[in-house]
Amino acid sequence: MSPTLILILLIIFFPALLWKTFGHAGHPGWKSAVPVYNYYIWLQIIDKPLWWFIFLVMPFINAFMVMLMVVETLKCYKIHSLGQQALAVLFPVVYLPWLGLKKEKDYTIPANRVRIKKTALREWVDAIIFAVIAASIIRIFMIEAYTIPTSSMEKSLLVGDFLFVSKLSYGPKVPNTPIAFPFVHHTLPLTENTKSYVEWIKLPYYRFPGPSKVKNNDVVVFNYPDGDTVALKVQNQSYYALVRDYTRNRVWNDKVNFGEIVARPVDKRENYIKRCLAIPGDTLQIIDQVVHINGKPADVPELAQFKYIVRTDGTRINPMALDKLDITEEIGMAGPEEYVITLTNEAAEKLKGFINVREVKKIIQPAGFWQPYIFPFDSAYPWNVDNFGPLVIPKAGTTVEINHRNIVLYERIIKNYELNDLEIQGNTILINGKPATSYTFKMDYYWMMGDNRHNSADSRFWGFVPQDHIVGKAVFVWLSLDNRKPLFGGKIRVNKLFRTIN
Repeated sequence: MSPTLILILLIIFFPALLWKTFGHAGHPGWKSAVPVYNYYIWLQIIDKPLWWFIFLVMPFINAFMVMLMVVETLKCYKIHSLGQQALAVLFPVVYLPWLGLKKEKDYTIPANRVRIKKTALREWVDAIIFAVIAASIIRIFMIEAYTIPTSSMEKSLLVGDFLFVSKLSYGPKVPNTPIAFPFVHHTLPLTENTKSYVEWIKLPYYRFPGPSKVKNNDVVVFNYPDGDTVALKVQNQSYYALVRDYTRNRVWNDKVNFGEIVARPVDKRENYIKRCLAIPGDTLQIIDQVVHINGKPADVPELAQFKYIVRTDGTRINPMALDKLDITEEIGMAGPEEYVITLTNEAAEKLKGFINVREVKKIIQPAGFWQPYIFPFDSAYPWNVDNFGPLVIPKAGTTVEINHRNIVLYERIIKNYELNDLEIQGNTILINGKPATSYTFKMDYYWMMGDNRHNSADSRFWGFVPQDHIVGKAVFVWLSLDNRKPLFGGKIRVNKLFRTIN
């Protein structure tokens, strides 16, 4: 029996542990074993309002509610000790039946309970526990703070931007690993690789309905699709790219350079932020850096950046003049008279007006030039960062033909995201041991790209983003810090504070 099924059965029949307590409260014991109805009676026993039932049907939140109901039940037996309440919460399978057998004479209906004045320490402990639980629920299901770690979204979002991510926008998803250390992601504080979660309970993917779906051009936070496997010493690089570059044997055995190799569940993979350029069912194509959706050029974000070759008359461009263009990416040199500069379209036009600038030209990889590190990593698809596709974005319920040539597009979806066994024997494709010539997608998928088009690890490098990886919508920047500057020398970007994200 799977841990998930055990957990579900435990939740449904949990009140059966209170068979005797139901009797003490004047209800037949058998009611404690009737699914759903048992929780209704239990709420009556502890004298709690019926609206509590709403939270009891919400995954993850219901676990906290049951803990609270256990504590309230103990109070009916005049048990106010924090230690005993903790024991009951931690070991209910033993404690609750014992309570019913041994404490009949102590049972008191809630209306007749004597209220115990708590000590100052107990008040603080209770307040802290409540705050942690409340904050955890808000963080998991409503809104979460996020910090921009890289320049992949410049200038739309800057390194050092602090923002809020709305998990309600697309509907919050239930954690795959519900038992975890609060307020951290995948690693315990003050450690390098100690897991902050336990995996003996894993919940299936479920997302509550939200007011909207992911739309084209939304700025989205999501779990890194290539992050199911991680080399701990190079966590900022794709494990699969490392294997392609260095071979699996090297990556797994060279602990000095790569560290331990660990697997992570979906909700504990690194969080990335990009712009959604294509949604399920869209046909995406990039032609000379211009993204086309369903055959039409897509809107280019106002602050999108590209790399340019800037040629001068042989004289150096004044650094102070460059500062006025607000260039944040490192400036390179392609020759004695040639700069490589990452610019917005507006900044490029301004640079053309410099008296010693002869040419400002976008760097564009030509169509047909294959970059092997570009999805799907196969020369049959000679795509690159500037010329890519066409590619149809998978949609749940849609069936596609699969063959020896195009299986590279869908292999990761079939195996890693939708958890099928996939084998390729010659020209025969086996899915779950059976020959297959078509495949029907179980989930929706998305195509994510950074606004800093030539400095962004995005879908061009690792393919589709599954629906179950979507975390939320980036909605609001509340603080922006320039870590290159001192505190009283422009560190706080005042003009970037308190702005919505478009």
